[in-house]
Amino acid sequence: MYKIAPVLILVILSACNSPDNANVQEAALRPSKNSDTFNQKIQVLMQDYYKLTEAFVNWDSTALPSAASALSNSLNNLPLPVKTDSASAMSYLVGAKTDLDAIGNDHLNITTRRHALNSLTDHLYEFLNIARYDRRKLYLQRCPMAFNDKDTAVWLSQSDSIRNPYLGLHHPRYKSGMLECGETKEVLNYTGTK
Repeated sequence: MYKIAPVLILVILSACNSPDNANVQEAALRPSKNSDTFNQKIQVLMQDYYKLTEAFVNWDSTALPSAASALSNSLNNLPLPVKTDSASAMSYLVGAKTDLDAIGNDHLNITTRRHALNSLTDHLYEFLNIARYDRRKLYLQRCPMAFNDKDTAVWLSQSDSIRNPYLGLHHPRYKSGMLECGETKEVLNYTGTK
């Protein structure tokens, strides 16, 4: 019995660490309608976006300018998808860049910058919808009390769990008590998976 158990554990561990299991989501996706370059640039862009929202979660206003600058650079390096309305796509990207200028502005207060995050999210969501980004699901999430405890705001997430960038970890009134306040409003899913 003792000789079999280590062998069985080794087989199970090697199966869990196999490259096939590491890319289950990738393998389940149908071929992309966008170029590999576009998809790779979107992945970088979204990682920069998540770093920005995490700075808001942490109430780290000193990290906002560099996070906004990194995301702006990602936007500048983004090729337009081939099969899309270029004028509409460009208008959303221009709007996103304007929002990032506000977020990166040290002279603006955190509330004004959060309003710019809400607008940035709207612009990115519409752009990704027009481009029909199909490599990963994106969750549009909403805080029902982002501003003045009554006005809603949205952000994008790579999972359905809530990590609220409007109320965050250090809210003056709620502290970290409202970090998970919010809901998934929509799922952007062109992946062909459920």
